[in-house]
Amino acid sequence: MASFNKVILIGNLTADPELKQTAQGTSVCSFTLAINRRFQRNADQGQPTADFISVVAWRERAEFVAKYFKKGRPLLVCGQLQSRSWTDAQGNKRYATEVVADEITFVENKNSAAAGDGGAYAPEAYGASSAVAGNAPEFEEVDDNSLPF
Repeated sequence: MASFNKVILIGNLTADPELKQTAQGTSVCSFTLAINRRFQRNADQGQPTADFISVVAWRERAEFVAKYFKKGRPLLVCGQLQSRSWTDAQGNKRYATEVVADEITFVENKNSAAAGDGGAYAPEAYGASSAVAGNAPEFEEVDDNSLPF
């Protein structure tokens, strides 16, 4: 049976990313995304509800995240969900579920756009059209009978 494991998240960094090196010298960067829920349990109390998702990036991607992203910055992460377990120093079995990032992209929020701090988001990056209403290109109508098929 086929399987599919793909996660797509947009959220804000809860802290500056942590860049470390493995014993073999491979870069690894861990960070957490805060992702607001659409439907909030505590909405009647005025408190937003968010999920906090652990993400790990490896190699060049890890260095990219550590260099360009800081606490509070919104970003888009595409990756795979991974569960792992280990035994800690006290002999306890520990578990973690995290997203292993395949792609990480800048996302501009309203505040950074208004402040002009140069978020790198471009509609074209996500396949959106850059044509503005009124400036859209005109198309020539084609008669179905003139098509060769």
